[in-house]
Amino acid sequence: MNENYDFLMALQFHHVLENLDLWSATSEGFSFVISYGDHAGPGFSGRAGYLASWRPVYGGRGAIKIIGSPFSTFDEAEAACGAMLKHLTSN
Repeated sequence: MNENYDFLMALQFHHVLENLDLWSATSEGFSFVISYGDHAGPGFSGRAGYLASWRPVYGGRGAIKIIGSPFSTFDEAEAACGAMLKHLTSN
């Protein structure tokens, strides 16, 4: 079985708002968000692509961008979130 498969399955992203490209997932005490933005369209502005970030569910900390963001595809952003979850929980 693919080692990353278990962590990707642990993160079940859901679309947060119908008119906004924003997805979130929570697992193991961490919250992950993927948003899509570009410099020309409505919604989030900035470099085009999928921005992935994480933060602890508790503790009041701001979100931390996952290295490599923005990603070209949602699947790449989702995989990066899975890898970050694995890193955060590998103690």
